[in-house]
Amino acid sequence: MKTFRKIALIVLLFVVLIVGSSSIVITYENEYALIRQFGKVDHVITESGINFKIPFIQSADKLPKATMLYDLNASDVITSDKKTMICDSYILWKISDPLKFAQTLNSSLTNAENRLDTIVYNSTKNVISSITQDDVISGRDGELSQAIIDNIGDTLSQYGITLLSFETKQLDLPSDNKDAVYTRMISERDNIAATYTAEGNSEAQKIRNSTDMEITVILSEAQKDAEILVAEGEAEYMRILSEAYADESKTEFYTFVRSLDALKVSMSGDNKTVFLTPDSPIAQVFYGK
Repeated sequence: MKTFRKIALIVLLFVVLIVGSSSIVITYENEYALIRQFGKVDHVITESGINFKIPFIQSADKLPKATMLYDLNASDVITSDKKTMICDSYILWKISDPLKFAQTLNSSLTNAENRLDTIVYNSTKNVISSITQDDVISGRDGELSQAIIDNIGDTLSQYGITLLSFETKQLDLPSDNKDAVYTRMISERDNIAATYTAEGNSEAQKIRNSTDMEITVILSEAQKDAEILVAEGEAEYMRILSEAYADESKTEFYTFVRSLDALKVSMSGDNKTVFLTPDSPIAQVFYGK
């Protein structure tokens, strides 16, 4: 009897252990727990911790809560000006509504990635087909990615999915026409640069012409003022000279001084000898006549 009781106790403990372990659901920070009852989702556990379910009746599935990366296959897209480009991209996404995810995609990450691949590719094709090749190339700094996300809108919300980011690893031309397109783009940029240079040179010439005109006017005004001052100075000189000669007491002195000045001017060069006739005004000054 004792042996039978021990065996029964061990079996009972084993059954309790199995039942207890099958009723415990441990949920971690980076996952959701879906509690299914007879195959249908009964409720969703979104918080981490230990929870319980009905053994053998309910089951638990796990879905990732973390951000996931999906690498899309490189594909050809055609721009509005009928140019082919190669787009190689990836997306960051997460499950935002695990119940919708389970109901629409059967809790399958593979199904989710297939749906993402189709929706993102179609959006990429639609956006790029509405713009030119030049706009595609110039929009690689983020404008194109944002346009693709805006085009998708809330389409993925029906699957309980949120698209976090769309990034292009490569958005380039096919190798067979890459050189020709780049040459054309360089030529266009050179033409634009030449236009800017010509406009700049024209504006610079206008500024130089305007400056030269201003300088000419200023010099002309200065020359006029200088000539006026010279004329006024000469007039003042003649007035002073006239006053000096008008004074009989000073006339003889000024005559003497002017005679000396005239003599000084005539004694130029190395020869300092001057021959004067007796009737010369200068000689008469020295003779005191």
